Amino acid sequence: MPYRILADVVLVLHLAFVVFAVFGGLTILKWPRLAWIHIPMASWAAVVEFAGWMCPLTPLEHWLRIQAGMTPEKLSFVEQYLLPLLYPASLTRELQMILGTFVVAVNGLIYIWVLWRYSRNRA
Repeated sequence: MPYRILADVVLVLHLAFVVFAVFGGLTILKWPRLAWIHIPMASWAAVVEFAGWMCPLTPLEHWLRIQAGMTPEKLSFVEQYLLPLLYPASLTRELQMILGTFVVAVNGLIYIWVLWRYSRNRA
């Protein structure tokens, strides 16, 4: 049971990382210092997608599930509903490129807007 719980924790943390990497730029509107955390995270997410790599959290989660002796028919809520968000069955190389571009575009626009607003307020 501890391996299953750990696997679920890794999955939830992985999902939180992805959500923050994609939309975390919005947090700098209120807390600009978070940019120092967000920029490396968003950069890593984009590089992983552009390079077609697998995030290191994925094999860790899989290993924990194997250690828990899990089989597909023993899916928890987390595995049934959150796993498909992170690992869609239709994930192709082209979709990875689109996702990487989306991460860069969303956060690039947010940071450009924040920098523009900051420079306008300083003038």
